[in-house]
Amino acid sequence: MLAPRKELEGVLLVDKPTDHTSHDVVARLRGKLHMKRIGHAGTLDPAATGLLVMLVGKATRMSQYLMSTEKEYSGTIELGRVTNTQDAAGEVLETRPVPALTEADVTKVMATFKGDQYQIPPMFSAVKIDGVPLYKKARKGEDIEREPRFIRVMAFDLLRWASPEIDFRVHCSKGTYVRTLAHDLGEKIGCGGLLKSLRRTASGELKLEQALPLEDLLAMPLPELEKRLLPVHAVAPRIAL
Repeated sequence: MLAPRKELEGVLLVDKPTDHTSHDVVARLRGKLHMKRIGHAGTLDPAATGLLVMLVGKATRMSQYLMSTEKEYSGTIELGRVTNTQDAAGEVLETRPVPALTEADVTKVMATFKGDQYQIPPMFSAVKIDGVPLYKKARKGEDIEREPRFIRVMAFDLLRWASPEIDFRVHCSKGTYVRTLAHDLGEKIGCGGLLKSLRRTASGELKLEQALPLEDLLAMPLPELEKRLLPVHAVAPRIAL
């Protein structure tokens, strides 16, 4: 009689592809590993790519610690368009001309977003009010008052300015909506804006360079994939203690 297979345990770093929800990645890994106890430590929007920290087996107990870490992203903001989702996937609500701006002008406005502040979550988000996710209300055309949330932006750097696009890097606290940063930046400039693309490059001390694309991981033989699991003790102490 064969002994039951030992349940895997550890942290798996995935480079999430576009057009996948974080739950899609969970579901596909469950199918690959033939186990239900899999979660993630912080969602990415379907259109976003980059580092998704997956928790396998008993590592799911570390979710609250790993989710609380600071995040880093790179991406592109497009000025001159406003959508209902604050990103390129949404319905265009208005377009406005983009003023003539220098790189110094853009950098100066971006600098005003650094530091401690309160941010109003977008309607198209998973934030719950009275037990109902905001995005469900948004899909019905509702726009309700939301409580501002405390966030911290440690860095918001300009990488390239080529009107109407801004390539940027941001280092921020957990719970920061980068879509909303893009929208609010556009409003402060006066022409509106949206998040055109986003890629998570770090979550706490875990880096995108340590991750592999989802399809590569799914194509691996199970013993090889098991070797990609980071032991919980190598990740948790720096966060939990």
